[in-house]
Amino acid sequence: MMDVFVVCVCADGNECTKASAQSCGECIQAGEKCGWCTDEDFLKQGEQKSTRCDEIEALIKKGCSKASIEDPRGTVTVNKNQSLTDRTQDGVKLKPDQITQIQPQKLTLDLRSGEAQTFNLTFKRAEDYPIDLYYLMDLSYSMKDDLENVKNLGTDLMFEMQKITSDFRIGFGSFVEKTVMPYISTTPAKLLNPCTSDQNCTSPFSYKNVLSLTADGSQFNNLVSKQQISGNLDSPEGGFDAIMQVTVCANQIGWRNVTRLLVFSTDAGFHFAGDGKLGGISLLHIEYIENNIQTIFAVTEEFQPVYQELKNLIPKSAVGTLSSDSGNVIKLIIDAYNSLSSEIILENSRLPEGVSISYISHCKNGVSEKGENGRKCSNISIGDQVTFEVAVTAKGCPSKGKSETIKIKPLGFTEEVEIVLNFICECECHEDGIPNSPACHFGNGTLECGACRCNEGRIGRVCECSKDEVRTEDLDANCRMDNGTDICSNNGDCVCGTCECKKRDNPEERYSGKFCECDNFNCDRSNNKLCGGHGRCECRKCICDANYTGSACDCSLDPSTCLASNKQICNGRGTCECGVCKCTDTKFQGPTCEICPTCPGKKKEELPQPNDQPYINHCKERDANDCWFFFTYATKNDSTVEVHVAEELECPSGPDIIPIVAGVVAGIVLIGLALLLIWKLLMIIHDRREFAKFEKEKMNAKWDAGENPIYKSAVTTVVNPKYEGK
Repeated sequence: MMDVFVVCVCADGNECTKASAQSCGECIQAGEKCGWCTDEDFLKQGEQKSTRCDEIEALIKKGCSKASIEDPRGTVTVNKNQSLTDRTQDGVKLKPDQITQIQPQKLTLDLRSGEAQTFNLTFKRAEDYPIDLYYLMDLSYSMKDDLENVKNLGTDLMFEMQKITSDFRIGFGSFVEKTVMPYISTTPAKLLNPCTSDQNCTSPFSYKNVLSLTADGSQFNNLVSKQQISGNLDSPEGGFDAIMQVTVCANQIGWRNVTRLLVFSTDAGFHFAGDGKLGGISLLHIEYIENNIQTIFAVTEEFQPVYQELKNLIPKSAVGTLSSDSGNVIKLIIDAYNSLSSEIILENSRLPEGVSISYISHCKNGVSEKGENGRKCSNISIGDQVTFEVAVTAKGCPSKGKSETIKIKPLGFTEEVEIVLNFICECECHEDGIPNSPACHFGNGTLECGACRCNEGRIGRVCECSKDEVRTEDLDANCRMDNGTDICSNNGDCVCGTCECKKRDNPEERYSGKFCECDNFNCDRSNNKLCGGHGRCECRKCICDANYTGSACDCSLDPSTCLASNKQICNGRGTCECGVCKCTDTKFQGPTCEICPTCPGKKKEELPQPNDQPYINHCKERDANDCWFFFTYATKNDSTVEVHVAEELECPSGPDIIPIVAGVVAGIVLIGLALLLIWKLLMIIHDRREFAKFEKEKMNAKWDAGENPIYKSAVTTVVNPKYEGK
């Protein structure tokens, strides 16, 4: 028999063992599957303190009871959960701040490192939700004809918007350019009238709030009709200065905590990058999000590509094509509003270090998305309800304390969800630590979660050693077995005169013993399994389970596998060795010595049947006349043998002549036909070769082209001697 050696390439250790945690708090921060064994007697001789940290199932296999394992779990607590509402509730029209479109409104999450805490946010678009719209218009000279059409915008737009909401307010502001060089001319005359001498223009300005938000459309028409065009030097207008002021000056504009629309109307581009810094302009996209502004860029077709790129940088914004005289502005606003309000996009505030968040959207018609698309749902109509599955995960604990707050809100809406994050950084047993515990070598440490946390200057598993009092050579002497040269059997490190055994990449494999001389993975194997899968390896020796023996626990002592159908061990014709039958009767074989190759395939009816007597066996043998005779014999309880023989024999019958003769004749005919076909095939091949040879010789033949000497032409030519060719 050939011995088979199996080399196992084990996977790297798990995140729990890799962390080399020295306390319960460090352990639970290593990963969500990590647990800490608090049993004081858990560690075997030579094992490190970090051995207490491992996956839960691994700790149980190592002998730690489940009750002794610290494994805190995170939780989700809903603190505020008002129901979703419409504008009208029980016949009463609610105030804007009483409308609820997102649920729940506040949660508290207890986060364990690596463990995601998941909750659902539900959004329902309320009917008749209030809208504030501020129209910000470019009043540079090129927008002169547009101003005429906008003068009647207030009442017309008010009429159209009342089809969407009964609570609509409108305001108006204007801008020209930054009032610094090189954007405008700073000469006194140009400051008074920046246009040509025959045009009456107002002085250039950066931004004016002409009309704060109001529900009076006629007031809008009245004030806008009094506005005058101005002028500037360069083509890009300074509209972003005005946008910034409209965005952040909520009191001046009169913004409410409702849908906020900003219509930005121009026929020019905008300042950006370097020239924006010249005028001292701040970036505003963050302000857009914080102040819930939804922007509609109403620009001429020439500048559509520019503002489309800008739209990609500013969330919850839309771009509409403005006709040359702004005649289509109302339709543009209505279309843009419907587009913006039908899309829900969730945005979260800045996350603490080590915290991540993910979204899964469950939108209309069963559509679900992950990743960045998991933040949004489109084509949402009034009254539609959508759900977002939010998962928050922490890695470790933040450096700025144990509690943080983040917020999630749908862009363009004032409502938000407040989420308080509490981080699980320590185990519960940490609070029950015993300072200066006698278990830590006469009080040289704190007994915490089953392990000693040594005081300053003390080392060792139970703080038994002082860093200053013990020399290294003295410590090493205590770590050599039988006065040998190997420290800790080359399987560990000598720490404070005590061996701390090395860890294996496979967390199931361990070194142990006072000198790390033992392990649980170098025992005999059977069927490629350590200890045959029927025992455990302790200090390189198999400790077999019950009913198993042998160096590799591969010998079963259970005789049930040797029982034959007649309830005898190996059918009474063999011995049971390690759960396998060794047949002693050469006529019988098989796993229970019940197979008899010389026994009949069917039982004779006149012979006793298996149910007639216990332990009966059917057999057959051939006699001198080449006939089979059948018999049975049974071993009785008193060891006597009873034999029954059948009178009828099975003798071979003579051959059937007719089939034999017919077969011979048919064989001869078939052979003749085959020979005839072969001859015909050979003749065809021969004829084709001869014909090909003839053709080849014909092509190569050469014939003499000379005249026949006996040939005479039938034509006679006579020449007239007197003829002179005249």
